[in-house]
Amino acid sequence: MAGHFVHRHLVTFDETNLVGNVYFAHYVRWQGHCRERFLLDRAPGVIAQLSGDLVLVTVDCAVEFYAEGFAGDQIEIRMGLDRMTGNRAAMTFDYVRCRDGREELLARGRQTVACMRRAAHGLEPMPIPDELRAALVPFDPAGTPAGR
Repeated sequence: MAGHFVHRHLVTFDETNLVGNVYFAHYVRWQGHCRERFLLDRAPGVIAQLSGDLVLVTVDCAVEFYAEGFAGDQIEIRMGLDRMTGNRAAMTFDYVRCRDGREELLARGRQTVACMRRAAHGLEPMPIPDELRAALVPFDPAGTPAGR
């Protein structure tokens, strides 16, 4: 069974709206934070390639909400791999509130990124870099090293 890459976040007052719950756009922002932390921790060479010709293009992103989050909540954003196909990696994100030893699923998200290369005529697809592929494999629930 594959695990998740976990990014922990403490919700601050500036992330809430007038009603007091977390403003919806922050969930998408937290996906980005989790993805960036994953790259920094598990595939730092990919970060270096981003200053070269590699571009990670987010082609799809969504969040479904199940419960409200509030300031002071400790949220775990748990990233998993859904699939790798061609030049794309699709990831899942569970937003889990952790309080008093209990967990509550607040939201579930997804995001697909395409690996592209800067070329003279614009962006063109490129294979998922080996370091990124290797970093994602442990989070693949199917355990498929070559992707699917």
